[in-house]
Amino acid sequence: MTTTLRPTGPLQHEADGAQSRTFVVCVNSRPVGSVEIATLPALGPRAGTVRSLGIDDADRRRGRGTVAALAAEEVLRCWGCSQVTVSVPPEAVEATRLTVALGYTERSRNMLKTLAAEPPALPEGVEARPMTEPEFRTWWDVQHEDYVTSWSERGLSVAEARAKANADRRRSLPEGLATPGVRLEVLVRQGEVVGHLFVGRREVRPGEEGAFVYDVAVAEAHRGQGHGRSLMLRAEQGALESGKRLLGLHVFAGNAPALGLYTSLGYETTGVNFTKPLL
Repeated sequence: MTTTLRPTGPLQHEADGAQSRTFVVCVNSRPVGSVEIATLPALGPRAGTVRSLGIDDADRRRGRGTVAALAAEEVLRCWGCSQVTVSVPPEAVEATRLTVALGYTERSRNMLKTLAAEPPALPEGVEARPMTEPEFRTWWDVQHEDYVTSWSERGLSVAEARAKANADRRRSLPEGLATPGVRLEVLVRQGEVVGHLFVGRREVRPGEEGAFVYDVAVAEAHRGQGHGRSLMLRAEQGALESGKRLLGLHVFAGNAPALGLYTSLGYETTGVNFTKPLL
């Protein structure tokens, strides 16, 4: 039997610069499912993604999904992509199994928490306040380079990682410290800054906006003292103050301390992001 992909329509060009196309998965010309692929400008000009892949119930467990995924990767290669990403819901066990079998590795996770109506209290002796302009300039430079390093260690070239950092910063902080709807704060204990927090807004569930933790970090000299938890509690306070009951975040694979903290605070994984080089 021959499994092929048949386009359902012309190539689509989207507002963010991505191109996408949906295909019908066919076995000997008989439709058995569908797959949608796209380029991913947010990760650079060579990145692509499989947005969705579904095989009809009657045709599952026959290798159709595997062949369709490989065919989708080949189309992305023809589009000039050298890496592909997929996001899999944690409950999709079979999809996760297929993804791993095809050579994908976990890059990161998206997590979400539904907040209680009453804001949590910060531990005694710590408080949060807005960043000053000098603190913001220092944070901007340090966080920017850390961001570039994080992405360059995960498959992007340094140039691509820097371009992503610049684009993300323009999108999330177009007016710097004065950007409406964001909170840039520092955590203070006994008069000393021990960490910082950047919370903004974005879509955290399809069609639903919530608060989002873009950056949180404890100063190196003050780690291991519970300040990370305090910063996350402050993020919850800020989200509720802005009228948001959903608080989302993104965490890279391998950051076990952060993942453990978020899990202990009640965050749940909404998507596991996998990546694979297209050789």
